[in-house]
Formats: sequence, C-alpha cells, structure tokens
Amino acid sequence: MSRTVICSRYQKELPGLDKPPLPGPAGEKIFNEVSKQAWDEWQTLQTMLINEKHLSLIDPDARKYLSEQRQRFFNNETVDHAEGYVPGEGG
Repeated sequence: MSRTVICSRYQKELPGLDKPPLPGPAGEKIFNEVSKQAWDEWQTLQTMLINEKHLSLIDPDARKYLSEQRQRFFNNETVDHAEGYVPGEGG
C-alpha cells in the first residue's frame, strides 16, 4: 500500500511522495504535507513560470520567488501564472 498524507492543498488524504523532493526542512515539510498529485501540479506550474518569466535558477532572487510561489500554491493562496495563460487551452 502506498504512503498517504493529508494534503495541504486539497485538504484530504491522498497518496504521498516516495521521498522528500528537496533537501532540508522544506523537503521534509513537503514530504509530510503534500500529495504526489499536488507536487506534480506544482512541478508543471514551476516549469511554466521558469520558462515564461525567463528565470535563472542560479539567481538567488529567482529561487526565492519560486520558493514563495511554491508555498502559496501548497497553501491554496493566489499564485502567479504565465502571461496570457488560460488553463485547459492550447497545447
């Protein structure tokens, strides 16, 4: 049976991640509080933000921005989206 967590994004019990996705306390918090589904959705949004906003992960400000957006996403707060992006359209 797979490991489950009470997902902070969906407020229900869902399958969890197999291991912490990041090192340190942030990774442990995500491992304990975020479902695999929510993490996968965050990865998609993060990739879109990096590409559309031309972020460089070697830039400390870009990493701080993504960390803040990640926290907002998992807490069901408003997050940035790529300019002109409409969910479910295109592709």
